[in-house]
Amino acid sequence: MLLATDLDGTFLGGSSESRLSLYQTIAAHPEIQLAYISGRSLEAILPLLSDPTLPQPDYIVADVGASLYLGDSLQPIQPLQNEIDERWPGESRIASVMQRFPDIVRQDEPQLRRCSYYCSPEQAKDPELARLANELDCEMLYSAGHYLDFLPKGVNKGSSLKKLVEWLGIDGEEVLVAGDTMNDLAMLTAGFKAVCVGGSEPELLERTQGQTRVMHASESGCAGIIEAFAHFGFLGAHGMAAENRRDETQTGKAELVMVYHRLPYEEHRVNGKVQRRRPKSPNGIIPTLLSFFSNQRGSWIAWSIYEDDDEEAFVTHTSVDAKQYPLLTAARVPLTKAQVDTFYKRFSKEAFWPTLHTFWERAHFREEDWEIYCEVNRAFAERTAEEAAEGALIWIHDYNLWMVPAYLREIRPDLRIAFFHHTYFPSADVFNVLPWRREIIGSLLQCDYVAFHIPRQVENFVDVARGVVPLTTLARQSCAPRFLTYGCAVGLERMTTAIDTGSRVVRLGAHPVGLDLDRIKNALAQDVVSTRMDELRREFTGVKLILSVERLDYTKGILEKLQAYELLLDENPELHGKITLVSICVPAAREMTIYDELQTQIEQTIGHINGRFADVGWTPVQFYFRGFPFEEVVAWYAMADVMWITPLRDGLNLVAKEFAATQGMTQGCGVLVLSEFAGAAAELKGAILTNPHDLHDLARTCYLGLNLPRAEAAARLRQLNDIVSYNDIQRWGEEFIAAIKGEQEVDTGESLPRTSTDPA
Repeated sequence: MLLATDLDGTFLGGSSESRLSLYQTIAAHPEIQLAYISGRSLEAILPLLSDPTLPQPDYIVADVGASLYLGDSLQPIQPLQNEIDERWPGESRIASVMQRFPDIVRQDEPQLRRCSYYCSPEQAKDPELARLANELDCEMLYSAGHYLDFLPKGVNKGSSLKKLVEWLGIDGEEVLVAGDTMNDLAMLTAGFKAVCVGGSEPELLERTQGQTRVMHASESGCAGIIEAFAHFGFLGAHGMAAENRRDETQTGKAELVMVYHRLPYEEHRVNGKVQRRRPKSPNGIIPTLLSFFSNQRGSWIAWSIYEDDDEEAFVTHTSVDAKQYPLLTAARVPLTKAQVDTFYKRFSKEAFWPTLHTFWERAHFREEDWEIYCEVNRAFAERTAEEAAEGALIWIHDYNLWMVPAYLREIRPDLRIAFFHHTYFPSADVFNVLPWRREIIGSLLQCDYVAFHIPRQVENFVDVARGVVPLTTLARQSCAPRFLTYGCAVGLERMTTAIDTGSRVVRLGAHPVGLDLDRIKNALAQDVVSTRMDELRREFTGVKLILSVERLDYTKGILEKLQAYELLLDENPELHGKITLVSICVPAAREMTIYDELQTQIEQTIGHINGRFADVGWTPVQFYFRGFPFEEVVAWYAMADVMWITPLRDGLNLVAKEFAATQGMTQGCGVLVLSEFAGAAAELKGAILTNPHDLHDLARTCYLGLNLPRAEAAARLRQLNDIVSYNDIQRWGEEFIAAIKGEQEVDTGESLPRTSTDPA
């Protein structure tokens, strides 16, 4: 069958329950073809195609019948479109003639092959308008007591629907038409089975009264369409009644569901059997997330790799820590190694990671990888839906799981969904490079709350979303005093805190991740750390230590930093023998071959610098291409005179915070020189900010850090340590949960009137 339906007031109308019932039925019955028959233009329909909860149409008839498209490719349906184009006199000709009626105002919305105006009922009765339409050889249509359309001669929703049905070769008895306004009259009376949904325009009801093939439903929107399914016997004698009697989606018992790509414990194989061990968390996020389950029933959703020979024996549910978290269950999503390699190690890192960090020229987009990515995300969503209790709170983490909200909202519309984006979120001109940007943004807009590290990333998201759907800005707030405004590249004065997508209010927030301070305290209390600090103190006597700690990645600015260091030594010969740059670079996973060339360039540059400047007893650069135990890294933090962190783009950067906390706990006065393109730059007042894209600025700020008066260095460190100590990882988690639950007033600034125009 073909369901040909108007959108506003019809297919988009009715209660949330009736919409879900109809949409799920269409999704469950591939034999039902769907056609959107709308007064909107294709451009205005595009935002709906980004809504993952809406069934995607097979066909689109737009512009009150003047434009016909295939639903999958959005290409015109030829030759039907050619025939209409030949009848169209042209927009400019009609607009020129309509200047005779200055009180009739042109609608400021996208239009093709039609000219639309706002017109009062009195103006519409002017015979001069009908004469003008005849003169132009156009069709004139007036509806809803407000809208006047000039269309190609003989073209309306009904004529175009007839042409489409004929072109498709569908039996007319298998077509159901639905509408609610006068511009739907032509298709409702085109000879097909039809329904005027509840709340239809009175004149439409009057004009269709007594027509046996036109049903007047009592319920509005989708509920009216459901009535028509039963009335005309579509899907069997009882219509959708059987569909509506199906068992409701089974709910779980978890009041809080954490959706994270990693389990809260590590798995490794010993003699072919999976063994568990405590996680070696790099930043304390996992212990913090676990802490919310101390007295709350919940589930932790994460993947687990299964071998081909143990799929049937795969255990989906395990305890995490029966003593400490008796109410928490780990719900494992079974993935093959091939799925993980594609979804995470290749696609996420080769397509999304470079784009998010503004290196889109390095990105590789493969449709087959996207399909696996969506397959994995759907598996996460289905497992989450099974675990969650009615109205449960769902907390999803990072870009690996972008599509989970879309699939989850479709299955469980009752849930409160929150998303935290751990990586950087770029501006619209960068993000829009992604071939799947509409699907991704449409998914994230299914959340109730979406948060990032800093306001700049929030605003970038809003700009991207505004290019996908028409947004109304509901509220904004000042970014000060928590964040820098004009003081760095990622600073911002005001931030959007709530938007209306037309179907959902989405709240937004900025929550920079904090540190697990106890982890640093415990490390400093160990004898091995004190011993290592003494060793480093002796080794670097009389030499200032510049420290750099990062992963091997082109986003970290390692090569640029080395080039700036060479410039520093070139321009300041008095520093020779007096400073040493120690670079601790953690290698990427073996499978990440995309970093091989970068590693070679770094090693060659270090060799070049040491070859130029090294002297007896002095090596300008000491490079460690391996990961150090956290305790040893803390010892290096404590001994550094300058911490030089230069990412070209970074979501936050916890190394900067670890340095500040370590120096604060050891009464040090080390200087933090930080890239202004790191998210932490907007939060860490007291750092010396630098532009990593400018080698001269990198060298200048490093020199400034080396020569900063001790009193100023100590003052800057006190400021840094105060920020890091107060906004720790526990506060981050508690503020995020409070914001989701509404316990924290997120919008502390101005509230804006509901308008589609952003006053900013």
